[in-house]
Amino acid sequence: MTKPLKVVLACDTFAPDINGAARFAERLAGGLVRNGNEVHIIAPAFDSSEGARIEEHDGVNMIVHRLRSHRVPQHKTLRWPEPWGMTRKIGKILDDLDPVALHIQSHLMVGRFANIAAKRRDIRVLATNHIMPENLIKYSLLPKFMHNWAMRVLWADAGRILRKMDAVTTPTKRAADLLEKAAGVSGVLAISCGIDASRFANDSQVQNKNPIALFLGRLDDEKRVDVLLKAVGKLAEYPNLRVELVGDGGERERLKKLALSLGISERVSFLGHVTDEELPGIYERATVFVMPSIAELQSIATMEAMASGRPVIGADAMALPHLVHDGDNGYLFPPGDVEALADRLRRVLSADQAELNRLSENSLHLIQAHDINRTVKIFEDLYLGIGESTPTTDDNEPSYMAPIGRLNETVRSKLVEWRSDALALRSRAENLRAEARERLVEMRQEVRGQLSDLRSEIQRQAKKLRRRSED
Repeated sequence: MTKPLKVVLACDTFAPDINGAARFAERLAGGLVRNGNEVHIIAPAFDSSEGARIEEHDGVNMIVHRLRSHRVPQHKTLRWPEPWGMTRKIGKILDDLDPVALHIQSHLMVGRFANIAAKRRDIRVLATNHIMPENLIKYSLLPKFMHNWAMRVLWADAGRILRKMDAVTTPTKRAADLLEKAAGVSGVLAISCGIDASRFANDSQVQNKNPIALFLGRLDDEKRVDVLLKAVGKLAEYPNLRVELVGDGGERERLKKLALSLGISERVSFLGHVTDEELPGIYERATVFVMPSIAELQSIATMEAMASGRPVIGADAMALPHLVHDGDNGYLFPPGDVEALADRLRRVLSADQAELNRLSENSLHLIQAHDINRTVKIFEDLYLGIGESTPTTDDNEPSYMAPIGRLNETVRSKLVEWRSDALALRSRAENLRAEARERLVEMRQEVRGQLSDLRSEIQRQAKKLRRRSED
């Protein structure tokens, strides 16, 4: 890249929302900013306010243009942006910015109207698909017998919008194949969401003496968290097994009642949303990460668990087999099969330290292919319209899916070296964040002091005026 780019990301969901699409957009934007680019986000407001503001996301400042929105009644966190005048509003933003490219993160609302505004201005438009109609049907209020028809309609609508793009991407080859088949879109590029693996580096061994099974994501129907709780309920031989659920959603209260009925409520912790600073420690203390979802186009949370060196268990559905290599860094189970998930959990809980170390090392090895820097570089090229014939991330190379077994000593030594470097990098980053927080506190105290002095001076001058008026 010869000069900084000015890019607009149009998102139907963005931080502080916690879901895969929001987190991808946030981290892509953060990587682009760190590369010296100017990034603007268009996204629904998460409160009653609207307009442009500077916000900090992924550790950097960026300009976010918030659109007036309303809470979706059937969903605990999703916001519905007002469509009236949206094309005009987004068009004005594009006129003011004149970006090199617009990158939409869904075709539903914001992305749809942003695409119309961009095409009128001859701006290059890319789309990354994070949408699975199966995830949306539950909140449509349609009767169950209409679900299959509705999914066909939604996929057709996605195809109608996405075929207008200059480039279409999705996180994995499996997701790309699905999109091409279901939506009739051709030439879909498979580009990993990518993560900064060094953020989750640690030097603690996986342990199953005081085991913790971790889930992180939305507590919604398609995540099938109930399957995890039912599986844990069958593991009577492991009474010290605890479950930590990070995230929130419409199924939270139902899951609490389920845990109570299974007799495991005292061992299930609903942690809700957590900060970015807390996240690495939560993965680090886990014994195994479990993703029972049936509709993952990649699963950033699973990738973060792998970067933490944790074994992973996932449903054998959609793109999870791309991350969870059965027998290498964890285990797959048939979707919804409680007995099978209980069996996979037993394998981890009964494993000796050598086997736990093998699973951990393989997770670390596989996550190296999902480097966020590679992802950012590919998108920078796509924004400029170059390199479209072969852009992909290393996880989509044929060798990525080859069986591992046990890593050879050369690869293991490189992992040890990477882990040491990553830990040093993480430590430096944490120190910088701490220094920034301290400086922010100092600045706030300085401002408060200045305001106090100003108020005192105003009061002093007011007294003088009163005395003069009395004289």
